[in-house]
Amino acid sequence: NRVRDMIKRPSPNFNERPAGTAIDMLVLHYTGMPTAADALARLSDPAAEVSAHYVIDEDGSLYQLVLEEHRAWHAGVAAWRGNTNINDRSIGIELVNPGHEFGYLPFTSAQMTILIPLTQEIIPRHAIAARDVVGHSDIAPIRKQDPGELFDWADLANQGIGLWPGSGPPDKLSSDFGLALEQYGYDITDLAAAIGAFQRHFRPSNCDGVADTETENILCQLLALEDK
Repeated sequence: NRVRDMIKRPSPNFNERPAGTAIDMLVLHYTGMPTAADALARLSDPAAEVSAHYVIDEDGSLYQLVLEEHRAWHAGVAAWRGNTNINDRSIGIELVNPGHEFGYLPFTSAQMTILIPLTQEIIPRHAIAARDVVGHSDIAPIRKQDPGELFDWADLANQGIGLWPGSGPPDKLSSDFGLALEQYGYDITDLAAAIGAFQRHFRPSNCDGVADTETENILCQLLALEDK
């Protein structure tokens, strides 16, 4: 089990979770820096005031920076399902990738090969619901794009990690699209940004921020999955 080969690289950038706050979210990120060394240095730099629980390098090396029981500083200003205390309640995993700023690349098979068993351990440990396995862009759609449209969310869902829409017949939402998107979990303060983040996760071929028929059908399917 390669999760057992995890490299301990403690970061000073953490604090205690508020008493009584349950861990009920998993947030996936890309590092968005030129190299893994750059990312690991920044996530351990007290002046940067950022961190994550885990980092997965392009070669599949797994680093633990913050213990799960502690509060890492990975989400920033964010919201999901009406909650804004995302760092308090989440585990954060960073995947090494230069990101959109430095030449965005597909994630490596080595990264996915270690991410899947790692998340399969984290999710039952904290009873995290499928809808609450999210990307940074899902919880901060105005500010963030990661892990982005090249991340294979469908593959994760096939492994029982997170939700993915089915291929059922088109259906109509019972409410306004924005309200339905908010019901699913998104902050719709900037509706176009929220739609774009939703598409980046669930329809990465076209992230134009427009709620077209296909986007509406995908949201219908996801809400139906949640109802089961």
